[in-house]
Amino acid sequence: MTRVLILGGSWFLGREIAERAVAQGWEVTTFRRGRTGTDVEGVTTVRGDRADHDDLARLASSGPWDVVVDTSSFVPRETLALARALEPVADRYVLVSTVSVYQGWPIEPLTESSPVLECPSDAGPGFGYDGDPGPSTYGFGKAGCERAVTETFGTARTTILRPGVILGPHEYVGRLEWWLRRMQRGGRVLVPGSPDRPIQPVDVRDVAAFALTPDLTGVYNVTAARRERMGDMLGACRDITGGGAVLEWVTDEQWLARQGIRQWTELPLWRTYAGVWNVDASNAREAGFTCRPIRETVSATWMWLNSGGSAVRHERAGELGISPEREATILGLWDAAQLDHCGSE
Repeated sequence: MTRVLILGGSWFLGREIAERAVAQGWEVTTFRRGRTGTDVEGVTTVRGDRADHDDLARLASSGPWDVVVDTSSFVPRETLALARALEPVADRYVLVSTVSVYQGWPIEPLTESSPVLECPSDAGPGFGYDGDPGPSTYGFGKAGCERAVTETFGTARTTILRPGVILGPHEYVGRLEWWLRRMQRGGRVLVPGSPDRPIQPVDVRDVAAFALTPDLTGVYNVTAARRERMGDMLGACRDITGGGAVLEWVTDEQWLARQGIRQWTELPLWRTYAGVWNVDASNAREAGFTCRPIRETVSATWMWLNSGGSAVRHERAGELGISPEREATILGLWDAAQLDHCGSE
């Protein structure tokens, strides 16, 4: 029987990994503080804080494990202490990182060989700086966490997963939920850019399955294959909610940006930069990663919401969405701009 330790295990991806591992008949231990979320049925939970050395020693005494899956590392020095505590009692360490570790995110197309932000493995919280559009202290921190695990376990025993956007049931940021609720409300919906723009969000269930791939080592971008389009996702949101929404595509993205619309938050999942949805994940697909159609992710999320599902509360969710009044104002300005353009021809 495979023994897995999940660092986290009650939120979104960590929860999905725990549930999947239990369903596969694995022996599952989770390590979490227990302040938010709920324990997954069938797991053994060790309560503790990754910043507490006594808690780490107590956790290590509960081993050994075949694999550690870490979905909640953000501070490099804490990850370094955790990895050092677990190295004698774990065969392999899977760290869920992010594409934000790349120096070129979100400006440039990316592969696993693209340069990564420099952050020492013992850095504290807040290392680095926040730029516009990048980089971010979040990205610096994740890069330092990658270094901490690799330095401790070595490349032959380390797996680094770098997802972009993960969607699906239990998503706590609420990007897809916002679009679903907006489509449910109906009427004219301001949607940005072109319906033909390739996008690369992945389903949480597919990322969880890949994270549990036996004997997987190396560094992998985890994104969809750019076959889906923005129109596919938002069209699915409209169709599945049945709200009778009319999608009004504002195709001049620079005009939209000049109106002061906050990219990525006020209109979730919209950014004008070329690298946002241009992350190569062919290595992951060769290693067995598969990604279901976005319509299935939209449908599963809507079913979860309508069955009473609610995510763990997170401060980032409050940043999302455009108000109905502001949306109507922008659409009115867009209509007028289009009339002016027609009149000048």
